[in-house]
Amino acid sequence: MALRLRPLRDDELPAYVEHGRSAYARELESQAGLPHAAAQAKAVGDWSRLLPDGTVPPANHLLVVEDAETGERVGDLWWAERENDTGDPAAFVYSIEIAPEFRGRGFGRETMRLFEEDARSSGLDQFNLTVLGGNDVARSLYRSLGYSERAVFMSKSPG
Repeated sequence: MALRLRPLRDDELPAYVEHGRSAYARELESQAGLPHAAAQAKAVGDWSRLLPDGTVPPANHLLVVEDAETGERVGDLWWAERENDTGDPAAFVYSIEIAPEFRGRGFGRETMRLFEEDARSSGLDQFNLTVLGGNDVARSLYRSLGYSERAVFMSKSPG
């Protein structure tokens, strides 16, 4: 199945935000070890900061990943144009999700290829993303695509 990206429609945005914020909170719990209340609060805060008042700021690209032939939605991708750590322009993936029933078929890899192509068409040639430490599947995929881990955040709780 060949994939394509299309812009998220305005009528799709509220459901996208609700799903994405909830999924992010669950990942913060399961993959980053945050307690439930802290994960919920962080998810609400992060999503509110990045999509203020439920609107999409300029230089943010909220995209639907779909089957190029049938138009069936297989996932979503959110990336933004922003500065990297040294102030140079870069593309930053905020969220990529392939629906569970489509996982394991190479769609994540193809979506990342489409992301890089889309970012290059905007004049960007550096690609960045953050992966939670417990997400071994994603970390393995990104490494296989040539991404390298530049920092690892570690913590220890009392006890």
